[in-house]
Amino acid sequence: MSSSPLLPKMMKAHGVSRRSFLKYCASLTSLMALPPAMVPRVAHALETAPRPSVIWLSFQECTGCTEAITRSSAPSLEELIFDSISLDYHHTLQAASGDAAEHAREAAMKEHHGKYLVIVDGSIPMDEPGFSAIAGISNLDMLKETAEGAAAIVSVGTCAAYGGLPQANPNPTGAVAVSDIITDKPIINVPGCPPIPMVMTAVLAHYLTFGIPDLDELGRPKAFFAESIHDRCYRRPFYDKGLFAESFDDEGARAGWCLYKLGCKGPTTKSVCATVKWNDGTSFPIEAGHGCLGCTEPDFWDNGGFYKPLSAPAGDYRRVGQAAIVAGVAAGAGGAYLARKNKAEALANHETVDAFTLEKEEKES
Repeated sequence: MSSSPLLPKMMKAHGVSRRSFLKYCASLTSLMALPPAMVPRVAHALETAPRPSVIWLSFQECTGCTEAITRSSAPSLEELIFDSISLDYHHTLQAASGDAAEHAREAAMKEHHGKYLVIVDGSIPMDEPGFSAIAGISNLDMLKETAEGAAAIVSVGTCAAYGGLPQANPNPTGAVAVSDIITDKPIINVPGCPPIPMVMTAVLAHYLTFGIPDLDELGRPKAFFAESIHDRCYRRPFYDKGLFAESFDDEGARAGWCLYKLGCKGPTTKSVCATVKWNDGTSFPIEAGHGCLGCTEPDFWDNGGFYKPLSAPAGDYRRVGQAAIVAGVAAGAGGAYLARKNKAEALANHETVDAFTLEKEEKES
C-alpha cells in the first residue's frame, strides 16, 4: 500500500489523457463552487498528493450509497476514484472475504495510522450488537476501532449522517448516526437517500485537494447544501405565480406546475439536486414529476406524510385529542377558502401570490 503510484502514472496506465484530466479538474472546480482560477491548483494537488488509504465501512444500510457512487460520471469510480485513492477495505466491492478482508482493514489501519480516511454508510444499532455485525464484530466496535486512527470521517448517506430509515419511529434497533458515537474526529456529512454520485466524488476530491470543506451547522459541505432545492427548481416560477398541481395527473401536473400542494419538501430541503441532478445530469425527482421527499434533512422519514403539503398538519393524529382534530379540519377549511380568495384577487390585480403568503394569512385568521 505504501508503494502506491501517484495519479499521473495511474492515469497513463488507464489511457486517461492530460486533456481529459484537465477537463475533469475544471468540472470538479465548478462543482465545488470554486472560481476558474483554482483549476490549476486542483490539478496540481491531485497530481502530486499521495493516494490516501480509504476504509469504507457499511453498517445498517441498503447498499444504495455504494450503488450510487459506482454510477458517478465525473469521475467514474473505476477510472479515477480507485486511481486517486487506495480503497483498502470495502466489503461490498472487495474480492477478499472473511479473515483476508479483515486482515486488509487491520493492515491499512496499522500502516497509515493517523492518515487514512474512513467512509461510513449505514447507521449503527445500539440496542443489540447482533442486529448488525461484520466478521463477528459489531458495527459499534468496528466503528470505534477503525475511527481511532483516522484523519477524518465521511458519513455517506442519510443513515450514517442522521440515523436514516433504521432510526425511524419506533427505531427498533436503537440506530444512531456516526456523529452520535465519534466526537473527537472531523466528520463530513454527505446526506441523501442515496446522495448524488457526483457530490460524493467531489467531496472526496475536495478532501484530497484542500482538506475538510467548509461545513454548515449539520456538518454538510456548503458547496452542495447551502441552498434549498426550491431556490433552484425550474418549477419555481409557477410557485411564485401561485400555480400548483392538485393531483399527479391533472392539467397542472402535465404543464409542469409546482408540486408544493402534493407534498414537495423542496422549500425546506437543502441540496443541489435541481442543478447537478442524477444520471449524469439527466434529471431529478421533481423533473420526473414527483415531489421532493426531503431526504437530505434529518428525520425526513418521520416528518409527516410524503404527500402532505408543508402547511398541512403532520404527525400521528392518534396522539392528539378529537377536539384538536376537529379544530384542525375547521382551520384547514378556512385556510382553503382564504387561499382561493387571495389567489383570485391576486390574479385579478395581476399580482403574484405564493404558498408562504397563503400559509401566513391562514395562520393569522
